[in-house]
Amino acid sequence: MKEAMEFTGRLSGITCDYATGIYTVLLQVNETGAVLGKYDAFKDLERVSVSVKRYRKKRSLDANAYAWVLMSHMASLLATSKEEVYEEMLRRYGVLYEDEEGYLTITVKADVDMSKIEGHWFLIKEKGNFKAYAMIKGSSRYDTKEMSVFIDGIVSEAKELGIETLTPRELEEMKVRWKP
Repeated sequence: MKEAMEFTGRLSGITCDYATGIYTVLLQVNETGAVLGKYDAFKDLERVSVSVKRYRKKRSLDANAYAWVLMSHMASLLATSKEEVYEEMLRRYGVLYEDEEGYLTITVKADVDMSKIEGHWFLIKEKGNFKAYAMIKGSSRYDTKEMSVFIDGIVSEAKELGIETLTPRELEEMKVRWKP
């Protein structure tokens, strides 16, 4: 089964059946249609995967598209590729990848070509024949706040290169306009 039941809401309680020791977590759901439409597909399953985390709006696809437009202009002026500009913008304004266990880092021999290792990497330390790198999240995984900082950095650099950008008001509107 590839279906998923995803929704936003809030925790509203927890109960314990003291005879079995089994806890029941209660959730209030914002998008009732998402739950009612898929409940039957999941109700008889022995086990499901559950994850609860703080809600954050996802970034606007318009903001991401605008970032790529600016990076393309920057690449033309700098005689490089938009991918190289993107990697540099990630190093300057991006967010290090972090999960429950902390930041993702890697130490390799100094002569290893990091472009052959999947991901976006930031050099954090050099010692002897070794280099240590931290992984940077790709912008497609940024939340509202992270994408806002990323866009602001790109806009600042584009202005320094004489590239025309949206007005501050247009930029703010773009950053707060979210798609469902």
